[in-house]
Amino acid sequence: MHKTTDSVDEHIASTQRVELMSALNQLILEALPGIDRTLWRGVFWGGSEQAIIGYGDLTYRRPKKPAIEWFVVGLAEQKNYVSVYVLGHENAENLAQTYGPRLGKVKTGAANITIKKLEDLDTEVFKELVRRTYEIAPRD
Repeated sequence: MHKTTDSVDEHIASTQRVELMSALNQLILEALPGIDRTLWRGVFWGGSEQAIIGYGDLTYRRPKKPAIEWFVVGLAEQKNYVSVYVLGHENAENLAQTYGPRLGKVKTGAANITIKKLEDLDTEVFKELVRRTYEIAPRD
């Protein structure tokens, strides 16, 4: 994955799920006023070609691997849903899984949330998760 100078707003407007992408983008911006957004493109984990909107920058230090530049929160359209990536853990549990039971009718993985419809998501809990992710994100 690499940063681009492509327009985030144009990317959102070009997606199949423009309403859901726009709403989630707005919720993230409400949770993190003034946050920088960057469109990332390239091969993501698992080998698939992706376009991900990254909110905030960080240096992700990986055990026994070189550090990489990354984002704090990511938003990406998939074939059948939208993914929100949250990088962070607290008390030995990933934040997506910690907040999962309170987020509504969504699926959570180790570092992601899968959303099919906005009405399935508790938006206030979602914004709380986004804020907490930013608060504990590793910084240089």
